[in-house]
Amino acid sequence: MSSIGKLMKQAARIQKQLEAKQTELAAKTVEATSGGGVVRVTARCDGTIAAIKIDPQAVNPADVTMLEDLVISAANTALTQAKQIQNDEMGSVAGGLNLPGLMG
Repeated sequence: MSSIGKLMKQAARIQKQLEAKQTELAAKTVEATSGGGVVRVTARCDGTIAAIKIDPQAVNPADVTMLEDLVISAANTALTQAKQIQNDEMGSVAGGLNLPGLMG
């Protein structure tokens, strides 16, 4: 088999592994909290938010800005954790190759 044929076969195998890993990552979640746990955000390791839970005691109509900040903080922490897992796991599939656009 020519080296181009081998390369194409290897690329197809890696593509299938990447697709399987992406499906797996979409099912894997991480959770982060802020405000001592009054805001809880669950993120999927595909970079999406799965859930946001807010303790009713944290809802103060006079201070909505604080609640908004707590939600942003928890969401950013959860997404950062999810992205790290995604990068680690996708990197292991790609064999450590740094291919542009692979981990978008």
